[in-house]
Amino acid sequence: MTNMGERSAESVEELNDQMLIRREKLEEWRSEGIEPFGQRYDRTHTAEEIRSQFEALEGQTVSIAGRIIAKRGHGKASFADLLDGSGTIQLFIKINTVGEELYKQYQRLDLGDIIGVKGTVFRTRMGEISVEINEFCLLSKALRPLPEKWHGLKDVDLRYRMRYLDLIANPEVREVFITRSKIIQGIRDFLLARGYLEVETPMLNVIPGGGNARPFATHHNALDMDLYMRIAPELYLKRLLVGGFEKVFEIGKNFRNEGISTKHNPEYTMVEVYEAYGDADTMMALTEELFAHLAVLVKGTTRVEFQGQVIDLAPPWPRLPMLEAIKKYAGVDLEGVSDEEAVKLAKERGLELPPGAGKAQAINEFFDEFVEPNLTGPVFITEHPVEISPLAKRKPGDPSVTDRFEPFIVGWEMANGFSELNDPIDQKERFLQQVEQRKAGDDEAHMMDEDYIVALEHGMPPAGGLGIGIDRLVMLLTDSPSIRDVLLFPHMRPRVD
Repeated sequence: MTNMGERSAESVEELNDQMLIRREKLEEWRSEGIEPFGQRYDRTHTAEEIRSQFEALEGQTVSIAGRIIAKRGHGKASFADLLDGSGTIQLFIKINTVGEELYKQYQRLDLGDIIGVKGTVFRTRMGEISVEINEFCLLSKALRPLPEKWHGLKDVDLRYRMRYLDLIANPEVREVFITRSKIIQGIRDFLLARGYLEVETPMLNVIPGGGNARPFATHHNALDMDLYMRIAPELYLKRLLVGGFEKVFEIGKNFRNEGISTKHNPEYTMVEVYEAYGDADTMMALTEELFAHLAVLVKGTTRVEFQGQVIDLAPPWPRLPMLEAIKKYAGVDLEGVSDEEAVKLAKERGLELPPGAGKAQAINEFFDEFVEPNLTGPVFITEHPVEISPLAKRKPGDPSVTDRFEPFIVGWEMANGFSELNDPIDQKERFLQQVEQRKAGDDEAHMMDEDYIVALEHGMPPAGGLGIGIDRLVMLLTDSPSIRDVLLFPHMRPRVD
């Protein structure tokens, strides 16, 4: 028996020998007038359809296509496993049925070759549903051998770099990305059913707004101007609120020129949602409902297991002000303290603050270091300082904090939302403060966006806004500990070899 799991690690020379043999076979096919990279093939069924509809299909002729991932048997009869997009199905071929010439061609096939098969559905004496080959054709000759199923693709680096091989060898990986697609479609259906309009906004921005992040820069040759890959669609979506659209959302890529970790990738997928005449409470209710809906969609329950922890996403979720969370988990009470005292307390606890930092930055560092890892959740963290929330409306009755929330689950920030700041005078002052922070060396501070201020001066209704990181959401719902596990092609350093 030959299969992907039995080969030991091969040297470069052995691999080259295999490739040479495959190229020789390629020429053999061509010498017989058979093109080894074929044309369209009309299928009647998939592997899964044959298995699920066996009673109706037994004894019937079907046409299927896929990749050979295992071959076994010699002499006058052989078996093989064929993999298509739905799964695997066993093939059976007898020399007495297909004739000596076709059987000889079949024996020449290698693991990895893609073929089309026409044959009869039956069940073997061992009870396995199979297709007996009546005729087949080569659709694509594999010039490289498949990797080992159980050994070669335990190399995580190789799995991420050559995802196509990972998908061939590991069915569970394929299921993660099928689930990811289901989640994204579920988000879209959920919002459309509630009257939100899906829109698209530019990915190339003159000013990268909507968040505090270092952008990727590029240059437009025809216009001879510098542009930035967007870090968020927020400011464009809120311009649409000014223009009269009242409920909008966008699903798309954002780009942030920052570090890479198990939770961060420079290119990531988000959904942002805005609702005129709503507020932070509107968006918190939407968040709870959406997460619970998606859990039921992909898991059948609101109870989700992640790395051994069971999390119940059923609403309502508790709400915890940021200062109370710091007092609870860090044992430090920052309520009413001055900038100088807050900075002093942070340094005493070993926290690093940028030059010119004040109380708001100290609060943020205390939270990141001592609180965030403890938030198994789900829980909404609320009442963020104004200085670190330049686009959020101040909380009524306490202008030092904003009407903002961040939901945390398994220690991760899963989203960000707030009552949107629609006062153009306050917004301009916030931008100016951010500009001063940039001058002081904070290259993640927000730039001034005069055009957005002009839009606000025409009047934007009070609104609630929400941004959800879809990659982390998929990680949670597929029990994937690294963001690279839920990205088909994560960013990697080039291999030096």
